[in-house]
Amino acid sequence: MELQGHRGARGLRPENTLPGIAHALAVGVDAVEFDVGLTADGVVVVHHDQTLSALTSVDREPVSPGDPMWPYVGRRIRELTLAQVRTVDSGVRRPDPLDPFTLTQLPLPGTPVATLQEVCRLIRCAPTVRLCVELKTDPSWADAEVAEFTAAVAGVLNEHGLLSRSRLLGFDWRFLKHARRLAPRLGRVALAEPPTLDPQWLAGSDPDRPVASAFAAGATVYSPQYTILDEDVVRESAELGMPVTVWTVNEPEEMERFIRMGVSAIVSDYPDRLRIVAEEQGLALPRRYRTREAVFF
Repeated sequence: MELQGHRGARGLRPENTLPGIAHALAVGVDAVEFDVGLTADGVVVVHHDQTLSALTSVDREPVSPGDPMWPYVGRRIRELTLAQVRTVDSGVRRPDPLDPFTLTQLPLPGTPVATLQEVCRLIRCAPTVRLCVELKTDPSWADAEVAEFTAAVAGVLNEHGLLSRSRLLGFDWRFLKHARRLAPRLGRVALAEPPTLDPQWLAGSDPDRPVASAFAAGATVYSPQYTILDEDVVRESAELGMPVTVWTVNEPEEMERFIRMGVSAIVSDYPDRLRIVAEEQGLALPRRYRTREAVFF
C-alpha cells in the first residue's frame, strides 16, 4: 500500500511548497500529491486553488510599481504572470481557530510559490518517490483549455524524465482523454467527492456508477474522498483491475480501517502518523530522503 503526502505534508509544513514537499520526503512517503495551475505566460505553478488563495497566500509588493493587477491574492492564476505570482508569500497560513492545520503546521515566512519545474528537480533526488499532480480545472473551462493545461503539465514531466513515475489527477474527468492521448505512460487518477458526482464534472459519465464510469473514461486509478468509500467500491474496482486511492485520511483509526479494507493507497496531511500506523500493521515503509530544501527543527 502506498503512503502519500497530501499537498506535500499539509499538516506539518505549508502546503504545496518546496519545503512542504521536501519535508514529506524526509518523513518518508511513496508519493507526494500536489496541485497545479497555469499562469498567463504558460508556466505550471504549484497552488491548490484556481485563484491565489487568501488562506495560504499573502501579498508583499507588486512586481512593478503601479501594477493595475495588484493586489494579486484573490485573482485567478490564469490572469497572472509567473513574475506576479512569485511575489506572494505562501509560507504562512491565515490564522483560524477552526482550522486544525494552524495548530500543527510550522510557518515558513518568505516561501514563494513553486513551479512544477522546481518540484521535478527536487523529486529527482528521491528516485523511488512518485508524483501525483492534480490539475485544477472545472466544467467552466473550454475543452481546448483543459487539453492545453494537460499538455503543459505532461511536457514538464517528460522534460525531467518523470512520466513513468507520475500520475495526473483531476475532478474534471475531461483530462483523462487528453492525458491518455498525449502521454499514455502517465497514470490517470479519477478523483471523486459528493459535489462532483455530476455529469458536468465526470465528462458526461453516469454519476450513479462512478467506478465503472471512471474505468470507461480512461482512469487507471479511482480516488474517492474517504466519506464515500466503502467495501463495495473497493470490490468493484478490484474486479476491473483498477486500484483505489482514498483521500484525505488523518486519523489513525480511519487509516487502520482503510488498510483492512484493502485500498492501494492512502493520502494524508500527516504522513508521519500514516507511517506509524502502517508500521503497526506490518506494512513495508518507504525510504526517507533528506534534501537541502527540507527544514528540520
